[in-house]
Amino acid sequence: MKILILCTGNSCRSQMAQGFLQSFDADLTVCSAGIEPSEKVNENAVRVMKEAGIDISGEYPKHVNSFLKEEWDYVVTVCGGAQEACPVFEGKVKHRLHIGFDDPAAVKGTAEHVESEFRRIRDEIKNAFFQFYTSIKE
Repeated sequence: MKILILCTGNSCRSQMAQGFLQSFDADLTVCSAGIEPSEKVNENAVRVMKEAGIDISGEYPKHVNSFLKEEWDYVVTVCGGAQEACPVFEGKVKHRLHIGFDDPAAVKGTAEHVESEFRRIRDEIKNAFFQFYTSIKE
């Protein structure tokens, strides 16, 4: 099964979702991409995922254009910007879904507050994508 996860920058939410899905089932082909990719994966995302036992430090933001000609079982957007700007795929897409989350990179405040929000959103992503995973494996 092939799953593509899209967000705007491909630096936080989509990278975390990809990490969790791959941890649930190594047989899945999971990719993530952005509409406007950032320069690198957010360091806070890397840190909180490592706390959850998943290493995404070797990942990098990718542009959605690299994936448009492929066939996908699922294309899942995780932010409103990607949902609104989702391009037309030339390859076959069986299912399109939106599972939205707050943007942890947009959180302002103390370092403790920012880190707690990254953890909260990480946990929301884990729970939502576990539900998604169990629903597609039935």
